[in-house]
Amino acid sequence: MNTSTPSTISVGRREFLKTSALASGGILLAPSIMKAQSSPNGKINLAILGYGKQGEVLTNSMLQIENSPFHISVVCDIWKNSIGKCRSALRKVSPDLKWYFDYEEMLANEPDLDAVIIATPDFWHARQTNACLKAGLHVYCEKMMARTPDEARSMVRTAKETGKLLQVGHQRRSNPRYLHAYHNLLDNANLLGRFTTANAQWNRSAKPFRSVSPKIAVDQAVLEKNGFKDMEQFLNWRWYRDLSGGPISDLGSHQIDIFNWFFDALPTSVQASGGHDYYTDREWYDNVMAIFEYDTPHGPARAFYQTLATTGAGGGYYEYFMGDEGALRMSENPAFTKMYREYREETVAGWDNLAKKGFIRKEEAAAKKVVTKVDVRESAPPDAYEIPIVLNKMPHTPHLENFFAAVNGKAKLNSDGEHTFKSEMAVFRVNEAVAARKTLNFTKEDYEI
Repeated sequence: MNTSTPSTISVGRREFLKTSALASGGILLAPSIMKAQSSPNGKINLAILGYGKQGEVLTNSMLQIENSPFHISVVCDIWKNSIGKCRSALRKVSPDLKWYFDYEEMLANEPDLDAVIIATPDFWHARQTNACLKAGLHVYCEKMMARTPDEARSMVRTAKETGKLLQVGHQRRSNPRYLHAYHNLLDNANLLGRFTTANAQWNRSAKPFRSVSPKIAVDQAVLEKNGFKDMEQFLNWRWYRDLSGGPISDLGSHQIDIFNWFFDALPTSVQASGGHDYYTDREWYDNVMAIFEYDTPHGPARAFYQTLATTGAGGGYYEYFMGDEGALRMSENPAFTKMYREYREETVAGWDNLAKKGFIRKEEAAAKKVVTKVDVRESAPPDAYEIPIVLNKMPHTPHLENFFAAVNGKAKLNSDGEHTFKSEMAVFRVNEAVAARKTLNFTKEDYEI
């Protein structure tokens, strides 16, 4: 572990995660929502800012919430092509839906709004979040918080100054399977023993840039007003340096956040490699591999992360934590989720006890196969266990439920702005480390608001 810089830091579980949902039992339930807001029907008066693909996902996720605590009254997006799709999705629940093409106009003309969902490109997040907070709205903003650390800091400061809530879209923080694994299997039961290593990945197959017919394109003047050079940038903004942080930001932000959460620490250093090895015409790297060092409450640990934009191979998307008594592979997809007990007699009783209580479930033994042992020092294969927590909703729904519950004073945010900023700092520095071609140390100042 690199500790050469005296200002490197470690953040403990209860200090770093004091706003996360907590349950002392096995199954973690979403809080109830009761308090009425200012809309005519007694619900949270809600706006959606950005109705692209992610805005559509969040809208469909909200529509799964039973006894809806909100009313979607306003949607704002610069692309006229989105209107029909949005109104079709909301026809039954929001027949009175209003549409704006300019968020400042929306804020000026809709004084009764209580909250907003922001699902626009990253480079708009800080400006729009700060404006909405100052207008008196609680904000749910998609990750990454912003394009730069300073922009993200400004969002946290504005939330503090206005007293409004800022939730960031790291939805795994509200996923009941992740909460169960963290609180019950790791924190309370310590099934992995001494944490030593983690790795994670999210790979995607090669794809060409999106394009549309010029007949339905956004007007050039509107594109330029909103920071886009042309329609190609508008449709593929994640690949442009002035508009986003690239694949490590788009995909890695979710999983590096889980490193920080489950390790109960923030990284002390990062080294990374990446390049334009496939898409030579794109501004951001099409592959990135990063190694983080941590000083965890258990001791030193390292975590490796990779994202590839040229293949969907590699066994899915997951976060894999390894300790001297067991291992845990987590994913939003239950097919990629599993626990493994190291073949040690002293660990059997604890794992069996958790299995009897229903916290984990031992996988049925497969038919015996003849296995050739390559080396006499080879470890015995570990026993496999399933985590019997199934999310029967869209992955974003519990996180949105948590946001609405917090707006109604019935919960604390699971991914509030301040703690999310500290976690996302690990992501901000990766592209810098790729360019520098050397290990970069984090300091206390990096994590300060």
